[in-house]
Amino acid sequence: MEEIKYIDPEADPEHQVIPKHVAVIMDGNGRWAQQRGLPRLAGHRQGASVVRKITTEACRLGIEYLTLYSFSSQNWGRPLAEVTGLMELLYDFCGREEETLIKNNVQLQVIGKLDRMPSATRKAVQRLCSVTEKYDGMRLTLALDYGGREELTRAVQAIASEVASGAIEPHQIDEETIRNRLDSSDLPDPDLLIRTSGERRLSNFLAWQSAYSELYFTPVFWPDFSERHLYEALTDFGKRQRRFGGITELNRNVAAKKSYA
Repeated sequence: MEEIKYIDPEADPEHQVIPKHVAVIMDGNGRWAQQRGLPRLAGHRQGASVVRKITTEACRLGIEYLTLYSFSSQNWGRPLAEVTGLMELLYDFCGREEETLIKNNVQLQVIGKLDRMPSATRKAVQRLCSVTEKYDGMRLTLALDYGGREELTRAVQAIASEVASGAIEPHQIDEETIRNRLDSSDLPDPDLLIRTSGERRLSNFLAWQSAYSELYFTPVFWPDFSERHLYEALTDFGKRQRRFGGITELNRNVAAKKSYA
């Protein structure tokens, strides 16, 4: 967020602000496929190839954290063939993208749960996380079997257990107590949250962490999302004034003048 970089020759340099943490709801794979008369899995397959492209570009731009909503807790309710196909795509991703992550000095991690996933997929994800844990470039986080409410529920359960054991007192519970028990406790909150496909909701993604995130919605389906669309989102982010409940210096001066009028 503090760093200004030259993103795109056609973008306004004044608004080329690079956020520290970008989160993405990668939506529209199924509709992209259906519009082309293809099976939904073809859209997911194309979407997986976009992950490589956007991850590589995010590294080049200096984004430090990229978090992708890859498979929600609610996605288990989709048809079995689609879920099975998604698990196979994730398995293939771990093998295919290892070289890309290593080349770009990217560390992979996961938020959510892996225990409900097929053994082969779970082991492939865990292996790639282990292989890349030494890299100190961008942190790529995949949200797998993830839901914001489920994450908060687990955090509350952990805190309740600690209170019951006498480890902490109820009056000691504050925002930091909750944050430290979230799956993403070692990640900064997202500065920018992008959702593709035209939908305008968070869909249970980073419910706690996105409280002050800037939200950017684009009608572009994820399989069509390109570096150009990423530039557009970042340029829009650069125009925002982030006040975190306060006021800008200009507004503060105006308010002060009015108070003495």
